[in-house]
Amino acid sequence: MRIDVHAHVWTDDYLDLLDGYGKTDTATQRGTGAGLGEREIEERFALMDSAGVTHQVLSAPPQSPHFADPEQALHAARFINDQYAETVRRWPDRFLAFASLPLPHTDLALKELTRALDDLGMAGACATTSVLDRSIADPAFEPLFAELDRRSAVLYVHPAGCGAGTPLIADHHLTWSIGAPIEDTIAIMHLILAGIPSRYPRMKIIASHLGGALPMLLQRADNQYGWEAPETPEKPSTAARRMWYDSVGHGHVPALRAAVESFGADRILLGTDFPYEAGDLFRTAVAYVEHSGLPPEQVRRILDTNAPAVLGL
Repeated sequence: MRIDVHAHVWTDDYLDLLDGYGKTDTATQRGTGAGLGEREIEERFALMDSAGVTHQVLSAPPQSPHFADPEQALHAARFINDQYAETVRRWPDRFLAFASLPLPHTDLALKELTRALDDLGMAGACATTSVLDRSIADPAFEPLFAELDRRSAVLYVHPAGCGAGTPLIADHHLTWSIGAPIEDTIAIMHLILAGIPSRYPRMKIIASHLGGALPMLLQRADNQYGWEAPETPEKPSTAARRMWYDSVGHGHVPALRAAVESFGADRILLGTDFPYEAGDLFRTAVAYVEHSGLPPEQVRRILDTNAPAVLGL
């Protein structure tokens, strides 16, 4: 099994629902080839086959059902989870899915998590790096972490696309080129500073994009957390190695090698970021691991064995 853990499906009816609830950023996901139309699916499967990818784990972020209104959040979460579950039932040999949750409403998120995992058979849950300007490590979400920990379940964390909350990113056309990996970096560090990886060691956290800038900053964090964040329960490098990271690096081998050297090859899972890496970029998302110069056993782990192990397959 060669499982791509970072791939998306967005249908127009789901995006229309989000628009109706006040989201204003769904245009980026429309017309990208990430729908469920017959031609889109045929082209998607052909592309997967061309790269040797057998399965994709679908996730909805950044278009997550995160709304201040609890009824809207719950309705949107159930809508996308039902749609994803039907997609997996239709193509069980190609797809798995992460459940979206009606955050920031933790009580509703717990109920939807139970439905998604127990009734819909989903592979875990997903959330954005921040939820309506609240940190993913907000104490209000700890009951969710506790339940994921009890189940030894996956939490996949993907950028929210909010420019890390700063106009210095969002107002300068940098939301996705550098804003997304900055959001990854901030979210991971928030989780580390809050002690989430050590307090919930059975929860399997997967972060996007090789952990953002963290591979380059891990030693700096180790050197400085003692005086800047002295209540951090363990060294950032120790906590970081409790988590997993997808391999989306846009074919940049130095970034991949930095992540492997920082976290370990056993902590990197294949990801493509489909549909934003499509065509040759999709194939490169796999091939750059194969041709990275990493030892063959490390390449095999990243491409073929780590994801099934984390997902319990």
